[in-house]
Amino acid sequence: MRRSRLRQRRRNPAVTDEPLPLTTHLAELRTRLARALLAIAVGAGAAWNFKEEIFGFLLEPAVAALGPEGGRLQAIAPTEIFFTYLKCALLAGFVLSLPVLFWQVWAFVAPGLYANEKKAILPFVVVSTALFGGGAVFGYQMVFPIVFQFFTSFDSDFVESAWTMREVFALTTRLFLAFGVAFELPVFVFFLSITGIVDARQLLKGTPYAVLAVFITAAVLTPPDVISQILLAGPMIVLYLLGVGVAWIFGGARRSEAEEPTPAVGPPQSDA
Repeated sequence: MRRSRLRQRRRNPAVTDEPLPLTTHLAELRTRLARALLAIAVGAGAAWNFKEEIFGFLLEPAVAALGPEGGRLQAIAPTEIFFTYLKCALLAGFVLSLPVLFWQVWAFVAPGLYANEKKAILPFVVVSTALFGGGAVFGYQMVFPIVFQFFTSFDSDFVESAWTMREVFALTTRLFLAFGVAFELPVFVFFLSITGIVDARQLLKGTPYAVLAVFITAAVLTPPDVISQILLAGPMIVLYLLGVGVAWIFGGARRSEAEEPTPAVGPPQSDA
């Protein structure tokens, strides 16, 4: 039994409770980052064949805001079309590789978790990907049309909006990523709890401060109109409370496992 445990520790040093040196952590981080970048590159290569369709889909709210029958975006630099399509393929590759990215994140932090938490890798990947996708879809359908209609509302008899594809795509990407990352708030709260930085009670007591931080973040990420700010802040508050609930459940399981008594190991006793 002891020999098998020693062999397992030699094959996988992460099963021991001894802290690993910094160089080992850096090497592990480099491996995870390399795999993540490779996944993004593969996804971007696959998305390049559909760059025009993806670009047209992403910028449909902006084009629709330019007029009742839609409008056309401008390209004022010789390389603007090519590099904008390239950025579009990279964004699509990032979205396609999200399950791999979240898997690598969990694999990197898993050695510091308890046994019952390490088993949550598949739910973590599925939930994190679904939250990001849900946030991006919510922003695309609910907020993007409002944002671009807000900017075209300043047109007049002597000024007409003529947007470049690069600038519109940059704003769309910023909002797309902002809503996707904002909807990851429950996962962030969950990590704060399981790493011991704060517990669920502290998170619940800090709800007023969290609400204030959410509205400030929404004001920074969205254009200067109240509607889009509320549309981002409202779901974030609900997701924060959801994260607190998840942290409460997993925090209790973590405390129970930590408080389990360790069986004493001693010499075998005779029956005499």
